[in-house]
Amino acid sequence: MIELDLLTKDVNAFPGLNLNNIVTVLPLFFLATVRVGSFVISSPLFGMRGVPTPIRVVISFILGLAVVSFTGLPSEDLLSSINFIFIVLVEIAVGLTAGLIVTIWFSSVALAGEKMATSAGLGYAAQIDPQAGGQTPVVSVILNLFLIVLFVSLDGHLLMLRVFFESFSILPIGSMPPPMVLIGAGIKAAGSMFVAASLIMLPVVGIILMINVSAGIMTRSAPQLNLFSFVFPVTILGAFIILYFSTGTMALAFSDLIFSSIEALEDLMLGISDG
Repeated sequence: MIELDLLTKDVNAFPGLNLNNIVTVLPLFFLATVRVGSFVISSPLFGMRGVPTPIRVVISFILGLAVVSFTGLPSEDLLSSINFIFIVLVEIAVGLTAGLIVTIWFSSVALAGEKMATSAGLGYAAQIDPQAGGQTPVVSVILNLFLIVLFVSLDGHLLMLRVFFESFSILPIGSMPPPMVLIGAGIKAAGSMFVAASLIMLPVVGIILMINVSAGIMTRSAPQLNLFSFVFPVTILGAFIILYFSTGTMALAFSDLIFSSIEALEDLMLGISDG
């Protein structure tokens, strides 16, 4: 009995391990992991279909441990009552909203690529998109991969995580965010998605439109020209040439898109703090 008491005393005295607070720390770790896991699932890079589920779980647990180290403990009344279920739902809503805002911004590239492919006659050329998990035009897949590479090379994923970690200081675990702020942020991100997609696709689609108009004038003046054997190859070749020479411009546009999505995430945090 004496040896057991000494062993328990040594374990409790181990640096960084306090068994007296384990009942409180475990719910805190669970709630932090719920918010982080919801964000990981819905974020652009970590939430890709190509990322295995065990990897997402490990990332969520590691980030949850990092959050617990600087997050204060909520009141015991919230953890020991029926409100715990409500807190879990709130944490899921906050994490999903934060991740979906960035994902919606990134979806503008897929939308722009789809419209480019349709205008160039490449809408039928589709393959599995590792990010969306469905059939997507090849142009959209290439632009999405280009965006992800830029996102990682510019340390956008680290900036995104840093801004998200600020949510635990602005909105501690157990707090209730203003619902209209979350809804308004999602609506604003959806509107920005269409604006960004239009800015990305308009130059390419405009040039393709000029090619189609020129081809229409030529076939009108020379009816003996076969539309399918002449116009379509020229349109597809012109689309690839335009995409090749606009790579540098698209890189700048994608960089602005990445930082704009992170700014939208920061605006969400500011809206929560002001609300």
